[in-house]
Amino acid sequence: MVSTKTVIRNPMGMHMRPAGMFANAMMKFDSDVNLVANGKTVNAKSIMNLIAACIKCGTEVEVQCSGPDEEAALLEAVRLIESGLGE
Repeated sequence: MVSTKTVIRNPMGMHMRPAGMFANAMMKFDSDVNLVANGKTVNAKSIMNLIAACIKCGTEVEVQCSGPDEEAALLEAVRLIESGLGE
């Protein structure tokens, strides 16, 4: 397993559109991808779990990836979050 911490930067946090963009990007990987935020661990491949986690702008999240392509999944997850998820 590999992991790193980063901060949600988009102004509206992890609402429907960025959650969908993030989950769809993570589904391309065979590895399990989770976000740990506010004391909760959520499946980052699930749009509904990401929205339900209520992750707001400025929240520190830990991205955890485990599987055959974990390094690539982690790099893409961090890239998306740090880019502001398209906002």
